[in-house]
Amino acid sequence: MSAVNENRKELFLRACRFEPVERVPVWIMRQAGRYLPEYQAVRARHSFLEICKTPDLAAEVSLQPFRVIGVDAVIVFSDILIVAEGMGMPLDVPDSGPVLSNPVRDRAAIERLRDFDPERETRFVGDAIRLICREVGASVPVIGFAAAPWTLACYMIEGQTRGDISRAKQFLRDEPELLRELLRRIAQATARYLKSQIAAGAAVVQLFDTWAGELSRSEYEAFELPATRMVMESLRDSRVPRILYGKGASHLVDLQAQAGADVLSVDWRTDLAEARRMLGDRVALQGNVDPSILLSTREAICEAVREAVEKTGGLGHILNLGHGILPATPVGNARTFVEAGQRAAIAARAHSGKAD
Repeated sequence: MSAVNENRKELFLRACRFEPVERVPVWIMRQAGRYLPEYQAVRARHSFLEICKTPDLAAEVSLQPFRVIGVDAVIVFSDILIVAEGMGMPLDVPDSGPVLSNPVRDRAAIERLRDFDPERETRFVGDAIRLICREVGASVPVIGFAAAPWTLACYMIEGQTRGDISRAKQFLRDEPELLRELLRRIAQATARYLKSQIAAGAAVVQLFDTWAGELSRSEYEAFELPATRMVMESLRDSRVPRILYGKGASHLVDLQAQAGADVLSVDWRTDLAEARRMLGDRVALQGNVDPSILLSTREAICEAVREAVEKTGGLGHILNLGHGILPATPVGNARTFVEAGQRAAIAARAHSGKAD
């Protein structure tokens, strides 16, 4: 079946619900970004935050990968630190990476954080979603997103995104109750933020837990699991699929599955077949091709796609990378990944013996 003629939204939602599908849906984390010349042209004229906060620009760059490489879903272009800014932390995004002023280091800093109204203070995200929905119509899913509580807490404590979260880990050890309070406040703000995206038309929402893998099982269970569950539970009545992505979190798969997500997105360190054996049909899976494979040959990309889809049988599976697409990825290779997934799933379904 040609992807052009499909109702991609229905396909995506059925995959999230572990219902029979004709093929797996395919999208790519960070699919709107530096590997696309079209994005680079917009970025040359506008700052990163200007794009995020200007609905017309955010919608345009969100739609670029849909038009150029044929993905099955459009994720709104934004940044996970928008919630931190809404909570009162000034945000700047220089070329060296995002910076949050006045990082959280004590109780006073937590008490200074504020509730914010996403319909007013971050309305630009909802407006971008509304524009995207208007452009793609009712047959293409639009994905909203936010950071998972622990990941956003890490950035709020560190004050920057440089790959070092030693201060956050120290805060967890030295001030566990303060961290729980911070996570609670983030979870409440994040739930409201995602609800506003759903109200704007997001058909699916995803939490990005980039730093989940830095937690031990006991730390995850004591801190992040309750906070993530709070977000997921708050969204239950919205009746949209909820995806939870964890980077480097293969040791946490069973615990993450308890958070209330409909789909667990895993990176390339987690074997999809093992995750399926562990979770059964309780939670759908997303992922998990290594992004670096898209720097390789067409044959290697197609083989990686085939292997990923075969491990799940093509059911309850959204094909994606195990992390964001690398900036050096050739556009043609990204298109190959998408097209290979859209073709491979039909064969995988036949191979699995599953039927509608």
